[in-house]
Amino acid sequence: MSGRHALSQAVATAVVEVGGLLRDWRSDPAVRDGVWEGSQFKAEADARAHRALSERLTRIDPGVPVVSEEDPGSLVRERPPRYWLIDPIDGTASYAHGFDGYVTQAALVVGERPEVAAVHAPERDTLYTAVRGQGARRDGRDLPRQPPAPPGRGMLTDNTPEPSGVARRVYEHFGYGAYLESGSIALKLCRIAEGDAQLFVKDVPVRDWDVAAPGLVLAETGGLLTRLDGSGFTYRGSFEHTGLVGAADPSTGRSVARWLQL
Repeated sequence: MSGRHALSQAVATAVVEVGGLLRDWRSDPAVRDGVWEGSQFKAEADARAHRALSERLTRIDPGVPVVSEEDPGSLVRERPPRYWLIDPIDGTASYAHGFDGYVTQAALVVGERPEVAAVHAPERDTLYTAVRGQGARRDGRDLPRQPPAPPGRGMLTDNTPEPSGVARRVYEHFGYGAYLESGSIALKLCRIAEGDAQLFVKDVPVRDWDVAAPGLVLAETGGLLTRLDGSGFTYRGSFEHTGLVGAADPSTGRSVARWLQL
């Protein structure tokens, strides 16, 4: 077994274990309680999940540091050459308010790109994993590369009951006729990777830890993730960016990004 495959199995085990804890903790109102900080909902569960996931990843390799939005000190230092980039709960508002669209996730970033990724959706009991250059899997089964999906073909996804904002503009301009309401950013990208949807567009602040793991899952099925202006996520410098385009078909992603710049 290659070193990266062993790491993939180890991080998969870690996120599944933390996902189980999140399900257990959800019955405690104090764990779900939190406040809005700008566009982000913060709950006690975020801190607990951060500790639980960090501890498990540190046991895998104590020499690999953990970078997390729940550890502000890790965000002000220069990025290490090799580190775990984690989002203990992507979709905290969904978690706290009784919806199933949240995940826990981690990616091993080497240099300026994710190399190993795991995303666990506890309420769906679904695990997505990826190793760069060696494909992506859902629950241990290979995910096939997605077929071409020109603009307007297939399904657009977002987290509202119907398309709104920039998603509505794209939906109407490119002539989409189908829509999938889904949860967190990571879950939407993974659902594109498995073929449930073909396009996701958002113009809100997006952080590297939101997209590192699911972005690798998407890339390993032939999809494309870019920032709203069409440039790639570089995993250097600032952790925060404005918006994203995630597409099963790279040419569609580029077409949508170009149109949004007009």
